[in-house]
Amino acid sequence: MYLGKSFKHYLEENKEVGFVETLNFPLVGVSGLPNVFLGEVVVFEDENLGIVMTLDEDIAHVLLLDEVGFKVGDKLARTKQSLKIAAHEKLLGGAYDCLGKSLMDSSEGSAANSASVAGVFQSSPGSVGLSAISGDSNETTLMEVFNDAPDFPSRAKVSDPLVTGVSIVDLMVPLGKGQRELILGDKKSGKTEFLMQVILSQVSEGSICIYAGIGKNKGALLDVLDFSRQHNLGDKFMLVGTSSSDSAGEVYLTPYTAMAFAEYFRNQGRDVVLILDDMSSHAKYYRELSLVGGSFPGRESYPGDIFFIHSQLFERAGNFKNENGTSSITCLPVAETVEGDISGYIQTNLMSMTDGHVFFDSALFDEGNRPAVDAFLSVTRVGRQVQSKLHQSLNRELSGFLNLLRKHKRFVHFGAELSEGIRTSLETGEKVTAFFRQPPRQIYPLHVQYLLFTMIWGGLITPKQIQSLKFLGKKMKTLYKEDADFRRYLDNLVNTSEDFNALLAAVMKEQETIKELLGINI
Repeated sequence: MYLGKSFKHYLEENKEVGFVETLNFPLVGVSGLPNVFLGEVVVFEDENLGIVMTLDEDIAHVLLLDEVGFKVGDKLARTKQSLKIAAHEKLLGGAYDCLGKSLMDSSEGSAANSASVAGVFQSSPGSVGLSAISGDSNETTLMEVFNDAPDFPSRAKVSDPLVTGVSIVDLMVPLGKGQRELILGDKKSGKTEFLMQVILSQVSEGSICIYAGIGKNKGALLDVLDFSRQHNLGDKFMLVGTSSSDSAGEVYLTPYTAMAFAEYFRNQGRDVVLILDDMSSHAKYYRELSLVGGSFPGRESYPGDIFFIHSQLFERAGNFKNENGTSSITCLPVAETVEGDISGYIQTNLMSMTDGHVFFDSALFDEGNRPAVDAFLSVTRVGRQVQSKLHQSLNRELSGFLNLLRKHKRFVHFGAELSEGIRTSLETGEKVTAFFRQPPRQIYPLHVQYLLFTMIWGGLITPKQIQSLKFLGKKMKTLYKEDADFRRYLDNLVNTSEDFNALLAAVMKEQETIKELLGINI
């Protein structure tokens, strides 16, 4: 392997020397390497790295991982190796760049204090070198950054639910472990807050969570890192990030590096949740690289292979067989829309290669809905197949009611006299809407969601008690987490109910016991 070896070593070993002919950052045209292959790592004489992106008859275009210090005539050597990343268990709890080099300053307390972003994330020019991906071979596994997607026989059916802890998603747009679900919405519509809730929920269930910040500002990366420290996610969470001040090559590599880390933990038999925030920015950086490299521009100047590079990445996620059963990579790519337009080129591309999408509506956000998920425009293609019969029947009941509620709200605009049935529907709709308005960083176990919604549906919570829903949900969550008797009681209540009607009947029958266990008057 080339880890830890120098330019001189590779020059003597491979007997091929290249020269920089053209500079067109972040790509350089090089000659003198007749046997170089696509994706091969090359080493410049100042020990910086590059990756071969395209091949012409006499010139190879090399993607630079740093844009400082290059000039025409610089020498470079082949490594005969594709790009690999050193992965190991000790990565958890840290923040890394696209080559696995730590972004953390040597002072441990600087991130927690968040006094200076520059003090947390290093950005010294020329720092990318062979040492950035070196590691102790006894402790690390070298993972291919540009790996092929696993073949069909190695895959397993998505069979386990992925609980996000967010009621409107878990009940209306359920997900499964190994699913690829696009998170879609305008800027500042609550997407990142939702993703943080997913991380909290999945870490509590034992999954590894990897957040890839693709071309984000450093403050946003710092916020995610501070979030992980505030909630003590260290041994189950890692961040792979590049900022908008990094080179286009580094930003382009970020999701691939994050996927390689996810594959390492999947190979250890762990379930992984991978968040790619965001792929619309990644597409813009790749468009820049392609246009600079002379690729023919297509729709909106994106290159023709933009669909291929994203679908190739997403195909590496899924549910996979192993010696002990299955392990999964659940991929949650993020795409930004403009004024709620979900018909954009990149957005529709991403929709077509994922298993559904969760759409965040800025109009709902402005109305005070948190999270601002539009359940009618959100889709899950495989999530419902992993749900229990109880969950499926609850979903049907809730979906039908929300459709009816929407019709009734339209009817109210005409100023017609309301029947008793419509009044009841509107009152229940207010309670359900309040139930779906979930406080930031608050997550609910699935069985708590079932109980709380059933109590609303059964009329145990009156319209006057809507404001106490947040308190009641938090109290249920605390009891479920800390009180073993309450947890056993609720689990038994849910597990012995074949469908939603059976659960509703059981809750109505047990309402006095439930009140006593909760210690409140409903």
